[in-house]
Amino acid sequence: MSRTYDVNDGSVVVVIGSGAGGGTLSNELAQQGIDVVCLEAGARLSLADFRNDEPAMAAKFNWTDPREGSGEMSPTRPTYICKTVGGTTTHWTALALRMAPHEIRGRTSYGAIAGTELIDWPLDYDELSHFYGLAEAKMGVTGTNGIPRHPANNNFKLLNAGAMKLGYPRSETANLAINSVARDGRGPCQQLGFCRSGCVVAAKWSTLYTEIPKAEATGHFELRPESMVTAIEQEADGRVSAVLYRNRDGELVRQKARAIAVAGNAIETARLLLQSTSVLSPDGLGNQNGLVGRHYMRHVFGRVLARMPGKVNMYRGIVQAGSLEHEAHHDPARGFASGYHIETVSMSPEGVARTLMPQEGWGESFADAMEAYEYYAGAIICGEDFPQASNRVTLHDSRTDQYGLPIPKIHYEKNENSRAMLEHAFGVVENIYGALDAEKIYRTPSGTATHNMGTARMAADEKEGVCNSNGRVFGVPNLFITDGSAFPTSMTANPTLTIVALAIRQAGFIRQSMVERAI
Repeated sequence: MSRTYDVNDGSVVVVIGSGAGGGTLSNELAQQGIDVVCLEAGARLSLADFRNDEPAMAAKFNWTDPREGSGEMSPTRPTYICKTVGGTTTHWTALALRMAPHEIRGRTSYGAIAGTELIDWPLDYDELSHFYGLAEAKMGVTGTNGIPRHPANNNFKLLNAGAMKLGYPRSETANLAINSVARDGRGPCQQLGFCRSGCVVAAKWSTLYTEIPKAEATGHFELRPESMVTAIEQEADGRVSAVLYRNRDGELVRQKARAIAVAGNAIETARLLLQSTSVLSPDGLGNQNGLVGRHYMRHVFGRVLARMPGKVNMYRGIVQAGSLEHEAHHDPARGFASGYHIETVSMSPEGVARTLMPQEGWGESFADAMEAYEYYAGAIICGEDFPQASNRVTLHDSRTDQYGLPIPKIHYEKNENSRAMLEHAFGVVENIYGALDAEKIYRTPSGTATHNMGTARMAADEKEGVCNSNGRVFGVPNLFITDGSAFPTSMTANPTLTIVALAIRQAGFIRQSMVERAI
């Protein structure tokens, strides 16, 4: 049963955000008998609110508060995250891949890359592998723990066939946090193809209906939706003591805390730290070295749409049914460091139209291209993005949002390594579809980011990062980072599995610190 805590109860751990990091950490702590208050900016939806309708669901759970992008980012829609209980786990396509061993030692593996500030993760890969295993078991990742893989849909069969024609080995369907069989009180996937609209059958892992209800059942957890955090308060001894937030009625509430974990996605986490100033932290919490908001990463990302000679019906089945990992290794002979995945993706008619319009223009050519919707195959490129100090999140000096807070500004530009990687990847994907006689191929770089990482990165040396290997902010002993903000490098894999693994690990550290009275 859910609890209600007094705002003056300073014994609770306050978790900001209920997505992959915050929802997981909340449940892990509550399961250990630790009292948790979770503050979520968005509303709580139920399965009854979900519809197989992308525009309708986007209106229900997208984060539409104003942001400003520059560089290669869309000026008005630079990033995509969700503002709802469960965060972006309501929308994600559930591809759950591990970081590769060489990626955890980015600086050691790749050496100095011009224009970047590469460092190694301050973690041991063998230890991280243990927590990957716990995360995969928690999330029900297919292809692990004896859980069957999903069948391949046409979109993946096509990509796989083209790759094999080029000499790549056959690939299995991806490791997905989507039930292939009934598990954890939830049924199996029905292959409906609307993974991004909130899974109406709850087969996809989302903290909305896994971690959050389980935490509530412990009697050590309270969820407060529609609670937009505006600041974190810091005491003279360096510790944080309370969180200020606006509730659903717009009232300013002050919740005391024993410890605070920030899991607002990399943009909102950096924004909150920057706007939480005090005498000890005049430039923001954890920002004594000016690193909060810096080293923003979003993966080297591109989309390819191929018009095939026969019907593909890419919209049928799981959105990201498969991933080719043959180019995910580090081979400098290709002209760049690190590598990339080639992942299947289906696009709605609206998404196809956005891809085609800039290249076909308006008129008969565009109409003909749209008429061929069932003939398209889709794939995305997801490559390792290296940290650059100039890619960053800052606070706008004049524009504010509905809460009266400065809106975040996100600046991003690819470095030469990323440009070379993307060009190579586009060429490979085009060759894959070309091997199957594609009639026309469209390549589209993206100005909107969904994998936001790195704005409060962990490091062994506080001069190089914002938090340590446990996510504890340097100089603030009871403040933690619990999302992709803490990533020192982006790795090649999609970030969610790593976020969950680190949240499980962090929960153990927080519990031990509380036992030892360190927090």
